[in-house]
Amino acid sequence: MRETPEELKELQVLLDDSLSRSAAHLRSIINTECTLTAQQLTQVLTGMCTLALSTVTAKGAPRISGVDGHFLHGKWHFGTARGAIKARHLAARSAVSAAHMRGEDLGVFTHGKVETLNPRDSDPAADWPELLAYLKDFYGDDLFDWENDVVYYRLHPHWMTVFAPDTAKLIADSET
Repeated sequence: MRETPEELKELQVLLDDSLSRSAAHLRSIINTECTLTAQQLTQVLTGMCTLALSTVTAKGAPRISGVDGHFLHGKWHFGTARGAIKARHLAARSAVSAAHMRGEDLGVFTHGKVETLNPRDSDPAADWPELLAYLKDFYGDDLFDWENDVVYYRLHPHWMTVFAPDTAKLIADSET
């Protein structure tokens, strides 16, 4: 867990607000007994979590693809090749949806906008060196030309909800 107390508080507010603003149907499925707190979520979302990431074409057509997601500081971080179509979509339209699912045990659903962390033509995000060190430690120093081959994003969520029907099992599994 890399979250500060303030980041955990912000994440909890987001989770609570998102669920309270959701339609009755979703709230009938995801309720206080079938979800995780911010603290629990950060315990469960460690390492690489495959995300289904949805972007939109210039004509408004949806596109979905998989990315390696890392949940750090209460937000999703992910990368792709600089030449990938999704990188062009994200450069033009920053709104995305992402889902991380583990069978019927966990669903984390997020809507928001992305920030480019290591743009080619301007200064990187202030915390890019810290994130780059984490990624190199996770994937290896020499997996990519980290500055030229890949572009990384942080998803700033405006809505996020979590479905977890057996929270005790998820937490126990994350501790082993």
